[in-house]
Amino acid sequence: MNFAQLHLFLNHFPIIGTMVGLGLLLVSLVGKNGDLRRASLIIFPAMALLAILVFFSGVGAQGAIRKAPGVSEHLIERHQGAAMLALLFMEITGAFSLVGLWKSQKASSPTRWNGSLSAVLLFSIVTAGLMARVGTTGGDIRHPEIEKSQATITESSMISKMAHKFEPSPSKFAELMTASKWWWAFMMDLHFVGLALVIGTVGFLNLRMLGFAKQIPIGPVHQLLPWAMAGFGINLVTGVLAFTGMDQYYTYNWAFWLKMFAIMLLGLNVAAFYLTGAFESVKGLEAGDDAPPLAKFIAAASLFLWFAVITLGRYIQSYSDTISVHK
Repeated sequence: MNFAQLHLFLNHFPIIGTMVGLGLLLVSLVGKNGDLRRASLIIFPAMALLAILVFFSGVGAQGAIRKAPGVSEHLIERHQGAAMLALLFMEITGAFSLVGLWKSQKASSPTRWNGSLSAVLLFSIVTAGLMARVGTTGGDIRHPEIEKSQATITESSMISKMAHKFEPSPSKFAELMTASKWWWAFMMDLHFVGLALVIGTVGFLNLRMLGFAKQIPIGPVHQLLPWAMAGFGINLVTGVLAFTGMDQYYTYNWAFWLKMFAIMLLGLNVAAFYLTGAFESVKGLEAGDDAPPLAKFIAAASLFLWFAVITLGRYIQSYSDTISVHK
């Protein structure tokens, strides 16, 4: 499977998933169904994580088709700009969804509407529209029936014209990210700070579930997880910005893609912790109590995957230009 095939396979999931999440959220709002609302709040962060992988694979897909007959450079740039704007709103939607999930587990009435849910609804509506536009602009690239107008294509609707005004220029944005070595160093420092927040909180929670520091109840440790979410948010922003600045450097790098694979597995690890009953089995553990085997397995897997993310991140520079396909 090459980058173009990978991109075509993955790109349907965030588009369709966002619409499914929005539909469930609207139905839960009308029917006041807490389970459907929770399902929608789970879908949005999952799609936000997957959208990052789709966005990263787009550069390799671009390299695969750039020299093909009938492919317009203008339409590729248009699609990439639309993807950047949609990714921004997708990540914001996912972030507000995580806030909503966190509040719902602490609220006395999980079905009660609040500000974070209003933000999720607003941003998910915009995101669904932008995702649809990404799919449309991507489809325009290879459709022979529109080839005659590819060089002079215009936005057909007022909404498309409005969205196009806010879409960044990929080439100019890349130049902005690498214009100053001080800005790049600042981004890398922030990336390290974000990683320290994640490892400091999630790592300690995992170690407690594995039986270390058993004198500390798990409940108070779990309350520190918003710091981990903030750290992951910092890592996400700085990581995407770094990729847009040096997309060729990261795209054709085996260590980078293995790191992305480990992060996707960490997403599944988090889902397993909260959706299999593992969290329910440990949230009430007091000092001296031992976590059940399932929770220990998830904690050990989390530590292993975070170790892999850190190690692979360190090897990105050593494995540059290790993928030669379509370059």
